Amino acid sequence: MPIADLLKLFRVKPGKTVRLSDFDPGWAQTDQLADLGKKKVRERAEDLLADCLNELKEAQELLYADNRHALLIILQAMDAAGKDGTIKHVMSGVNPQGCQVSSFKIPSAEELDHTFLWRYTARLPERGCIGIFNRSYYEEVLVVRVHPETLERQNLPPGKRGKSFWNARYDDINALEQHLVRNGTTVLKFFLNISREEQRRRFLDRLNDPDKHWKFSPADLHERGYWDDYIDAYERMLSATSTDHAPWYVIPADNKWVTRASIAYLIASTIRSLDLAFPSLTAERKQLMEDARRQLADEGQ
Repeated sequence: MPIADLLKLFRVKPGKTVRLSDFDPGWAQTDQLADLGKKKVRERAEDLLADCLNELKEAQELLYADNRHALLIILQAMDAAGKDGTIKHVMSGVNPQGCQVSSFKIPSAEELDHTFLWRYTARLPERGCIGIFNRSYYEEVLVVRVHPETLERQNLPPGKRGKSFWNARYDDINALEQHLVRNGTTVLKFFLNISREEQRRRFLDRLNDPDKHWKFSPADLHERGYWDDYIDAYERMLSATSTDHAPWYVIPADNKWVTRASIAYLIASTIRSLDLAFPSLTAERKQLMEDARRQLADEGQ
């Protein structure tokens, strides 16, 4: 089965009620390619990643030169699902001049005095560039929903904080993304789907390796205690905000090589699908270029 068809398995169909139990975090295509064995499948995925990195490098140059489109990549996941590693490996060959990574921590007092989308819109990519949100405005319907007490810090007008409140936030997010797409920003959204058992193993790996202690925070273990609440929040969010113009992809995250190859392929193929071209030169500009070439050539004589 072609990789493009396989990746359709990860796409959340707009209007569909999502159950994350329907998505296998450990999927590695081994059932489709059983004759190859897992080692060969992994090698195939790593070859795909290498090819996509080369293609992405060229595609980004074209995106930058064309200067009519932008690409916003959103990464959401449970702790230890591999967001940082995905950014490091997938974007390793990209020119930093045309790519910006934004990570969003606890909002500041200034940010809390604005609407919940304000601090995110300030970091949107400009035309010709790739912007990566390592966590995003979706935290406002994930962490904030799991910990509703954080709403008190947002100085909102009085009112109920029930179903209609969260639906209004989904509507605001969908409207923002539709506005972005209409104005030339393609939105790619990835949920890195890690299993609870794999998260446990990765936490233990960090605790057992002194060189990885810096990666572990007691807050990670605290948030793990809310696993079921987060699953519920993610399912509601994915169901409400996977749209035709900005669909979600639920990417298997138990095997990092699957995660990286899948996301690299989707990014590269998305840029390739845009109507991009190097700027054409006017006759006047071509003459200026020819005059400059002739002048420089004459200096060397």
